[in-house]
Amino acid sequence: MTGPLWTAAQATAATGGRLVGGDSWQASGVSIDTRSLEAGDLFVALADQRDGHDFVPAAEKAGAAASIVSREDAGTGPRLVVPDVLEALQRLGVAARERSKAVRVGVTGSVGKTSVKEAIAAVFRASGPAHWSVKSYNNHWGVPLTLARMPQGTRRGVFEMGMNHAGEIAALTTQVQPHIALITRIAPAHLENLGSMEAIADAKAEIFAGLAGDGVAIIPADCEYAPRLCARVNESGAAFLFEFGRARHAAVRILSWDQQATSGRGRFDVLGRMVDISIPAPGEHQAHNAAAVMAACVAAGIDSAQVADVLAGMEAQAGRGASFMIELDGGSARIIDDSYNANPVSMASAIATLARHSPDGKGRRIAVLGEMLEIGESAPERHRELAAPLVDAGVSAVIGVGAMMEHLMSALPGSVKGAMAASPADATDRLCAMLRPGDVVLIKGSNGSGVHKVVASLRNGAVNAVIKG
Repeated sequence: MTGPLWTAAQATAATGGRLVGGDSWQASGVSIDTRSLEAGDLFVALADQRDGHDFVPAAEKAGAAASIVSREDAGTGPRLVVPDVLEALQRLGVAARERSKAVRVGVTGSVGKTSVKEAIAAVFRASGPAHWSVKSYNNHWGVPLTLARMPQGTRRGVFEMGMNHAGEIAALTTQVQPHIALITRIAPAHLENLGSMEAIADAKAEIFAGLAGDGVAIIPADCEYAPRLCARVNESGAAFLFEFGRARHAAVRILSWDQQATSGRGRFDVLGRMVDISIPAPGEHQAHNAAAVMAACVAAGIDSAQVADVLAGMEAQAGRGASFMIELDGGSARIIDDSYNANPVSMASAIATLARHSPDGKGRRIAVLGEMLEIGESAPERHRELAAPLVDAGVSAVIGVGAMMEHLMSALPGSVKGAMAASPADATDRLCAMLRPGDVVLIKGSNGSGVHKVVASLRNGAVNAVIKG
């Protein structure tokens, strides 16, 4: 970035606010969190879980260029006073979009949206100035914040959009106005709030309503709700439709895929061109994700061979299939960290990945599973249904975290040892007490189950603490 991201004059024009305490500042970034704020950032005092106005003095102390506030008395440094801080952030994001010529990609879906977004971002970075959503900044403040941070010289940008209720993606896609709108997959996530799979498909399809002129809609060809998504595309202003998957008519078609324990490779037909794909990450879903990435990047004007090159250099992310070894007396055990989130589709994929890992020596396959949340009235049955794939995967023991996991425990046969943990800490203790060299352990569950804390404890030496204690 050669110049400031925002000047006082530009931010004022974008938000319609009033400058107090200084009118010549320049901001190099935008922040909503004083813990990560860097000197020169514009601090946005959002009122969400906590009131950002309480942190304006801390932002000023950390070197904020200025603060966007709705209370003039919130600080003493340069402030941009607005009636509503969130609305001001949204306006700042729209202004960033309007001044940039970047090709914008919007990504949503029940499964895989963050992984797909990260892969698209990696391809975009390899192709010129790029911008992308950090972490999972995909909600009512994350999307406008990502837009507001976009430098004017960005060539391509990718924006993740999430939702819990109908209407939320419609609001986000209106702000981004993507040139390319991608749905990764429709699965029973947020079923509790939306009531049916059809409603989930419709809510995700809201992303097409914001498509810019001559926009490209991208949907999963193999999804049973593909016809419903196509109907929503036809109702939008989309000029083109790309489908991806194994279906014969898919623009990006998976011709073959060979999945190993820690990687996968195959061949895609990309608009008539044969492209070999290699992914250094586990899971059958990687083929599906790679096809989605390929469709979005080709639509954004990037050569399919370059997309394949970037994908070959990517690794599994923490919480999304990355694995690591922990040392035990007499050997080591492998931990598969798929703890970021879970629904029935992703849980089945993770268990299939565990099945491909062969324990060493007298090792076993073990699963630490947190309950799957927000999947509606079918939740008990969805948890019971995990028993069969666990048996098929040769899993010896399962530790459950969360009340819904009781249903899985009741469905496990006698050949699989099941145990309920009262908390993530209890799950860690139970796992550490049973671990032995050669074991392969899958850790997966919804965020709310807290099983990511088990992973953190293992990385911080919990096993040694238990064994040596």
